[in-house]
Amino acid sequence: MNIPHEKAVSHPGVSLWVNGAAVPSTSPRSGAVTNPATGNVIRRVPFANAEDIDFAVRAASAALPGWRSSPPLRRARVMQKFLALMQANQKELARLASEEHGKTLPDALGSVQRGIEVIEFACGIPHLLKGEYTENAGSGVDCHTLRQPVGVCAGITPFNFPAMVPLWMFPVAIACGNTFILKPSEKVPSTSMKMAELFKEAGLPDGVFNVVHGDKEAVDAILNHPGIHAVSFVGSTPIAKYVYETCARNGKRVQALGGAKNHAVVLPDADLEFTTDALIGAAYGSAGERCMAISAVVAVGASGDPLVRLLKDKAGKVKVGPGNGEGVEMGPLVTAAHRDKVAGYIDAGVAEGAKLVLDGRNKKIAGHENGFFLGTTLFDQVKPEMKIYKDEIFGPVLVVLRADTLDAAIELVNANPYGNGTAIFTNSGGAARRFEEEIQVGMVGVNVPIPVPVAFYSFGGWKGSLFGDLHMHGMEGVKFYTRTKVVTTRWPHEDAPAPGLNMPTLG
Repeated sequence: MNIPHEKAVSHPGVSLWVNGAAVPSTSPRSGAVTNPATGNVIRRVPFANAEDIDFAVRAASAALPGWRSSPPLRRARVMQKFLALMQANQKELARLASEEHGKTLPDALGSVQRGIEVIEFACGIPHLLKGEYTENAGSGVDCHTLRQPVGVCAGITPFNFPAMVPLWMFPVAIACGNTFILKPSEKVPSTSMKMAELFKEAGLPDGVFNVVHGDKEAVDAILNHPGIHAVSFVGSTPIAKYVYETCARNGKRVQALGGAKNHAVVLPDADLEFTTDALIGAAYGSAGERCMAISAVVAVGASGDPLVRLLKDKAGKVKVGPGNGEGVEMGPLVTAAHRDKVAGYIDAGVAEGAKLVLDGRNKKIAGHENGFFLGTTLFDQVKPEMKIYKDEIFGPVLVVLRADTLDAAIELVNANPYGNGTAIFTNSGGAARRFEEEIQVGMVGVNVPIPVPVAFYSFGGWKGSLFGDLHMHGMEGVKFYTRTKVVTTRWPHEDAPAPGLNMPTLG
């Protein structure tokens, strides 16, 4: 189909993806994409404007009737081909994610794999789209439900998972019969473009999946466009709240996942070697730039001092360097501005009186002096009123608080305004069971530091970590991307009574 897009402006390196092809933006605005390990600009990305967004919406709207009416099995077969292509290109996708984000290649490979698992789930969606049926709900009356697509959907995703977070959204939406517009973070655009190319190669009709890039101008155009019916978002809590409120005013369905301050509660009976190894990975993996990173440890009772000693020893041995370096365990932060912001939090923690056990400021990597690096940082004796506890730092900074009892630890976690993920480390089944029942957090791990659910369960938090009613992927994702319609049927025959003026009953 020919959908005009006039006055296009070319930006070297990255384009938009609309109607099954790479197309230039009409906007003169663009941004730099950097390699965080070197600080070098490696490509430029266009910042889409309202005209670009409208172009993508028109393409998605034109593709919707044909895709929506395709049998679910046909949609699933395209998804199966996409799955095979994603598996074949997993290393290339990980390389792109590492190059633009800075995370290590093994970490990037793992995150791509977790996204691929959502595609595997989406291949089985025909079964989940089945409705309910009741024969003879009333005399000669049957009832059944239909689960139908919402329409044109959009996703706005963060920089920290260039493949995984978009894959939480668009495979489920598209398998359900919707069309989709993805706006990835402008810091990491290339992974989404590669996935768009692979989806077309899998046989996806043009216009069903589109990718636009940009900043707030593009986001606002998505939130306010009347042709977009549902929006999914992952990012900080203030922006999640803004997305939720704007979509609600515009009558759109919305799920907006916000920030986090994920706690790990460590009881005195925990295996401290195992616990510390788990916490090091959870706190410093991906340089702490994970929405599920453990950023606060609550050491209960006698666990505190030995736990901090082990954390200091193991954190100090984490190898920091470029994401593609041999044996590197932690890469740089995504931008110089973000590196400086995280370093500012370390300054604030010292000023507030927290005990700086390990200082990651001024970390320099030979041969990568212009990279955006910080070393692992550890604070002890942190108080709930301190800025380093209250704010989501999103960097390689772990803070340790002390609590006398499990009761006090649960109270502390529940008082936090975020409710994304949490974990408890213990050998007591009773303590763990009580924790999972009483904690006011959406995702809970028992001796599991990063309790990211598998693809056939749903991902999402509570409180300030979620704006909306439904979580992502799993059955809640299917519910978000479909609407239920109830059909009541009667086939009258000669001796059936005529309908009257009273409220009909099914007795």
